[in-house]
Amino acid sequence: MGAAIGFIGVGNMGSAIIRGLAQDKTLTLHGIDLDQAKLKTLAKECRLKPQKSIKDLVGACDYVLLAVKPQHAEETLKEAAPHLKGRVLLSIAAGIPQERLKAMSGGKCPVVRVMPNTPALVGEGVFALCLDDAKLKKPQKDFLVGLFGKLGQVHVLPERLFDAFTAVIGSGPAYVFAFMEALVDAGVYLGLPRDAATAMVKGLFTGSAKLAAESPLHLAQLRDMVTSPGGTTIRALQHMDRMAVSGSIVDAVIESHDRSAELGNK
Repeated sequence: MGAAIGFIGVGNMGSAIIRGLAQDKTLTLHGIDLDQAKLKTLAKECRLKPQKSIKDLVGACDYVLLAVKPQHAEETLKEAAPHLKGRVLLSIAAGIPQERLKAMSGGKCPVVRVMPNTPALVGEGVFALCLDDAKLKKPQKDFLVGLFGKLGQVHVLPERLFDAFTAVIGSGPAYVFAFMEALVDAGVYLGLPRDAATAMVKGLFTGSAKLAAESPLHLAQLRDMVTSPGGTTIRALQHMDRMAVSGSIVDAVIESHDRSAELGNK
């Protein structure tokens, strides 16, 4: 028999993880949330077993995933703490470091930080796992890598690199969508209908990402494939260079990193 996973909170990210894991019939999924309608939907569509209390949920599970907003984490873990012995606590609450999670949960069990990104909503997430807790056993580590591997890429990182992961990957979809939106606006400026420009840009990113994922070539080589001497692409890229677009992107990611570090120190 497989493991039992409990979700404290079934919001957008919690629900995305549940939907991805529901395909594995060896897992038993439990959940608790104030939104009873969402619990009923997940129970019907994903075999989720709604629980009436945090105590009941923790008692039924091997792994407990905290998926509430960071400002509610302390109150929630205070209620869960007396029942966590023998379990593994997972947290996707952004900005709360492992030591604080241990303190909030009374040191009753191993703690694992998980950082997802929103493409997990479509089964293409990129996850960071912090498996630094000395209480974690190797079978538990292996299980968790395999568990999140069902939902996309998994990268095991020391906690000191979580702010970097957050800045590049956690926040990354927003950067991509902003660039997509700018390309759509450019298309509209040049006369394309907005709905057509939007479809074209979505196809551009889907195809480019697939090419990058499947090609053995370096990203710079893939770029050069499009960049003919004296052509349209090199002219656009030279303009980006003059405007320091690459440097601005790096600076923006550093700003995100620094903000993540600030939040973790609060």
